[in-house]
Amino acid sequence: MLNVAIAALCLALWVYLIAARGRFWMAAVRDQARTPDPAQPPPVTAVIPARNEADFIAASVGSLLKQDYAGPLAVIVVDDDSSDGTADKARAAAGSERPLMVLSGEGPPPGWTGKLWSLQRGVDAAGRHSPPPEYILLTDADIVHAPDSVSSLVARARAGGTVLTSLMAKLRCESLAERSHVPAFVYFFEMLFPFRRVNRPDAATAAAAGGCMLVRADALRAIGGIASVRNALIDDCALARKLKSVGPIWLGLTDRVSSLRPYAGFAEVRQMVSRSAYAQLGYSPWLLAATTAGMALVFLAPPLLAVFADGLARWLGLTAWLLMALSFQPMLRFYRLSPLWGAALPGIAFLYMLYTLDSAYRHMRRRGGEWKGRVHANATSLQ
Repeated sequence: MLNVAIAALCLALWVYLIAARGRFWMAAVRDQARTPDPAQPPPVTAVIPARNEADFIAASVGSLLKQDYAGPLAVIVVDDDSSDGTADKARAAAGSERPLMVLSGEGPPPGWTGKLWSLQRGVDAAGRHSPPPEYILLTDADIVHAPDSVSSLVARARAGGTVLTSLMAKLRCESLAERSHVPAFVYFFEMLFPFRRVNRPDAATAAAAGGCMLVRADALRAIGGIASVRNALIDDCALARKLKSVGPIWLGLTDRVSSLRPYAGFAEVRQMVSRSAYAQLGYSPWLLAATTAGMALVFLAPPLLAVFADGLARWLGLTAWLLMALSFQPMLRFYRLSPLWGAALPGIAFLYMLYTLDSAYRHMRRRGGEWKGRVHANATSLQ
């Protein structure tokens, strides 16, 4: 009877997730439809924080300098104490009529993460432009933009009156580690922050994707600027929460913006997830325990029941596993992967559970938030 009760609970949870969790699994909130451009395109400044990004910075900068945007567009690269020639590679990408500024500097002052300090310096420099930007595009050094990316972002922001318009960059999905982890990463992110709820002004859910965030400059000033989230490890969602308090935000999937950063092996993926997973839980041991138990019930119990139980419990577990696999199909299609990966979602979820536990372990050893030689052991959660 216990197996039947657990199996029935698993099935009920999957019915809820599919029917009542903002239809997150459909991966349908995208920027496919192009909104008409505004009659007078406003000034935009793109700010790129970069630390040891020599492999990608030229492509990222070049993609912004080649935008088809009809209004004023400037690019600012903030080199965060790189040791690999990032600043030189960024300067070498110049060559269009659009202005490019490369700022060099040392590490962050106390109370700041490196990325956010770089963004602060870039936003300050953008404010000194003439004319000052109406929008600031915060984007990462490994991100490349299609020629119509900025035009599309600004048109959507103007039409929707959003203070934050963010696109979930399409991540590289070539190696085995990437194919097994990347679609699930985006799937889990949208499960946690259903995009339809993020985009509803009356809903409390707020999130953004840090690789591409178009922010209205006056709204950024209204929340106290980048300084308002200066020590947040999950800075994109923290900024989204602040900005949604002053206006509507929008987040969606895209093919216009993509990441060049490779994850050749499982160790690189583990490092990426472990860096911030425990921060997502507010560094709470109780939330960690609840999350681990919840993921075990939602993702691991159905296949275990389908294989090892019998009778009604087996059929209920198998049905829950089938719903799980079906819910993964839209994201797999978005990344052009075999639908058979859907059956593997329990195993992938188990790996993410281990990475989350590893994140907590790293935090206890004061190695949390480690990235490119820096440890942000005292960084705050997204709150």
